[in-house]
Amino acid sequence: MGLDDKIKNAAEDIAGKAKEAFGKATDNDKLVAEGKADQAKADVKQAGEDVKDAFKK
Repeated sequence: MGLDDKIKNAAEDIAGKAKEAFGKATDNDKLVAEGKADQAKADVKQAGEDVKDAFKK
């Protein structure tokens, strides 16, 4: 996995966590859901990159 991919996945996860936290603070269920979705998307991408890494070894 390239360093760029790791950084992008981490940034997406952090942005999702921030969005979720802001949604909770403002009682905005839509933002909470979007934040969780962003985190899940980042997790799936990370898992795919981990599989790629496993085959490279």
